Amino acid sequence: MKEKEIIIAAKVMSVVFTPFYLPLVALVGMLTFSYLNMLPWTYKLFLLLMVYLFTIFIPTLLIRVYRHYQGWSLIELGNRERRMIPYIISIVSYLMCYYFMALTHVPHFMGSILIAALVIQIACALVNLFFKVSTHMAAIGGVAGALVAFAFIFGFNPVWWLCVVILLGGVVGTSRMILRQHSLHEVVFGFLLGTLCAFVSVLLC
Repeated sequence: MKEKEIIIAAKVMSVVFTPFYLPLVALVGMLTFSYLNMLPWTYKLFLLLMVYLFTIFIPTLLIRVYRHYQGWSLIELGNRERRMIPYIISIVSYLMCYYFMALTHVPHFMGSILIAALVIQIACALVNLFFKVSTHMAAIGGVAGALVAFAFIFGFNPVWWLCVVILLGGVVGTSRMILRQHSLHEVVFGFLLGTLCAFVSVLLC
């Protein structure tokens, strides 16, 4: 595969597995593969739309507006010193999502997905004050941590799902390094940070 094609593939993986999509994907999995699939489709659609609005649409739009206002490219926005405002936008958006989920009496353990994602965002923002960390990998690590925590809670074997998540994590982490957005240290630390934050958050919630 030529270098240009490798870079294009890395960009596609970075976009497809952007951190903002993972809370929605986790909720879809929960509504599909657990007893929650018996909920009315109108209620499931309402939940998915709410999560999409506050964890994907609003933060993506606001960060894009902020980036264009500053005149930065995506790569320039990736500089550690310029990542704090996007982190704040994400954290506030996730807080609003959790607030509306609580307001509409969404089952608490479903809200734990948002809590885990919020804790990961806050942890990454705090770490970013000192050194750069991969938010993409923190999000995928969050899926792994939440998966193990839910396996403890509901008593199922998560091995095959973990294999898929770890494989995807390897592909995404490699993509971030190919694009020169992160080093190996930042990728590995991001995954471990996300795993720990999500595992503890889900269990304590």
